[in-house]
Amino acid sequence: MSQRLIIEAGRTERQYWRDLWRYRELFYFLAWRDFLIRYKQTVVGVAWSLIRPVLTMLVLTMVVKVGKLPPGGVPVPLFVFSAMLPWTFFSTAMSESGNSLVNNANLVSKIYFPRLVVPASSVLVSLVDFVVSALFMVALMIYYRFVPPAQVVFLPFFMLLVFAAALGIGLWIAALMVEYRDFRFIVPFVVQFGLYASPVFLMTSQFPEHWRPLYALNPMVGIIDGFRWSLLGGENLIYGPALVSALVGVSGVLATGLWYFRRTERTFADKI
Repeated sequence: MSQRLIIEAGRTERQYWRDLWRYRELFYFLAWRDFLIRYKQTVVGVAWSLIRPVLTMLVLTMVVKVGKLPPGGVPVPLFVFSAMLPWTFFSTAMSESGNSLVNNANLVSKIYFPRLVVPASSVLVSLVDFVVSALFMVALMIYYRFVPPAQVVFLPFFMLLVFAAALGIGLWIAALMVEYRDFRFIVPFVVQFGLYASPVFLMTSQFPEHWRPLYALNPMVGIIDGFRWSLLGGENLIYGPALVSALVGVSGVLATGLWYFRRTERTFADKI
């Protein structure tokens, strides 16, 4: 008697979250592969993850000093680089995860696996860049003999927050880019604009009070303020409404990003 293979519609859907664990080795493989490809045949290798934020820090440090903008009573390079840490991770992780499905079109269109693995592994790769930059931040603190305050224990919370923000927006962009390749041009513009729309070289408290609630709607305001507050201390480095906005905004974008990604996931193989 010949055997027949029956494919039951929706069977894999009911096991989707279990499959994420079953395909964890693929998650690690994609993350490791992306890391190797990113720095393949480069002269300085992983140091590129440090060169960009350091150069940006130097430029913004000059802006702060020339403009005589108060850095909250801490050395200007520390003030700027403490904001570059979350911003660089967020912008890199968001861009990489947003492009991840299109960049892995051959894999997505040929075999089944939970597609969520692809953008999530791209965000994980950006953590390597973050660790390298964090080591440079430690070196800066040693150079300026700056001892972090007690609230540094809250730093993992803000790191989790920026990770969730990058993943949530990355899921939206990844799903939309399968349908609309225009996002290849939109994302770099958003990243460039976001650098100036976030408190990287300013304190939120320096903004006019009547504009501050509107400015705080940007979730990265609360996250960057939180990083500065955790690493540098100071009462004026964190704005309460911005922190609430970050918590609500990140939760919303992650939940809706997962919802939209799962809703459109079935069509990825056909449209990519």
